[in-house]
Amino acid sequence: MDNRELLGILEQLERDKGINKEVLIQAVEAAVASAARKVATVGKEEDVRAVFDLATGQLKAFAGNHEIRSSEFGRIAAQTAKQVVIQKIREAEKDVVYHEYNARIGTIISGSVYRFERGNIIVDLGKTEGFIPRSEQSPKEEFRQGDRVRAYVLDVNRENRGAQIVLSRSNPQFVRKLFELEVPEIYEGIVEVKAIAREVGERTKIAVYSKDEKVDCVGACVGMRGSRVKNIVSELQGEKIDIVRYSDDIKEYIQAALSPAEISQIQIDSDDKRANLIVAEDQLSLAIGRRGQNVRLASELVAWELNIFTAKQWEENQKEANQNAADESAKAATKAKKKVSADKPAKKSEASELRKLKRVGVKTIKALQEKGFDSLKKIAEASADDLAQVEGLAKTKAEKLIEQAKKF
Repeated sequence: MDNRELLGILEQLERDKGINKEVLIQAVEAAVASAARKVATVGKEEDVRAVFDLATGQLKAFAGNHEIRSSEFGRIAAQTAKQVVIQKIREAEKDVVYHEYNARIGTIISGSVYRFERGNIIVDLGKTEGFIPRSEQSPKEEFRQGDRVRAYVLDVNRENRGAQIVLSRSNPQFVRKLFELEVPEIYEGIVEVKAIAREVGERTKIAVYSKDEKVDCVGACVGMRGSRVKNIVSELQGEKIDIVRYSDDIKEYIQAALSPAEISQIQIDSDDKRANLIVAEDQLSLAIGRRGQNVRLASELVAWELNIFTAKQWEENQKEANQNAADESAKAATKAKKKVSADKPAKKSEASELRKLKRVGVKTIKALQEKGFDSLKKIAEASADDLAQVEGLAKTKAEKLIEQAKKF
């Protein structure tokens, strides 16, 4: 193979594989250097290198300062060079695929269903394969081998066998990207998608807002005779889509999100992001939706907790709340009263007991309590000498107090 022919092959590989020519040249140089180490005249400790001249296409190998002639390369050396080149090209191909699809994370790509593997759908993307895990599939969708399929690029993982491209058809962002593809006003930034709430295979609510007063955001998404939204519903194999007009006024936004149900009254708790919605009896089931789907999606869309009541339920709820508040207030009052009573020392009751003694004033009662004689029982069991230690009590008076206490 002459020099120009090798250069032509590298240029062809660059076009076909998308691999940078510099990377290919490095692969060839590494292969030739590896093969040169197999040459009998090259020592184990010698510095071996290969140099490719891009201008002439000439490839030379050196061991130290000595150039290795092509005739010195044997069959084993040539085989080694071939294996190294193939390995380097494969690694470069993997890198090209990884970087290409890593840059496409968050976009929609299409391919064909290649096979099914443990519940996962393997998709042929042309240069490589992607897969849709079971967890990223819609339970209502069915595909057969060879079907064309579009999916959202969720992640790209680098593995030894190549890039692993994780696709999704259940992610809410898949619906957002479908609207971008179908609605030029969204792609151009005139209409903005504010929020999406989705129950895969069942229903999606999408909130949109127009930055141009002349453009109706809902009308743009629906399209002429519903053509745009019909295309998206078809892509999602029948999943229902509610297009909601976004508003900075939370009451208007909640009303739109809960559509088609009509709300009679809305009570807002901005601190806790909670809203109590009162609806007519005939609107209750519509507001809640099948298995609570409508209110659940509306709550997710506006990022508020939504509680729905009929007028009768709300009245009962308020009565119960008022009763609970009254009960709590009564409990608090009782607790406060008990605390006040507890704060008063037990000495009050003890003092009233000692007042039964005749000819004993407040000052003497206090003196008795301070010495530990705070009950009639203790006085009755005391000796006259011990009681006489109390200030203001003589032994004779102490004996009389003991006698009185014993009688009680």
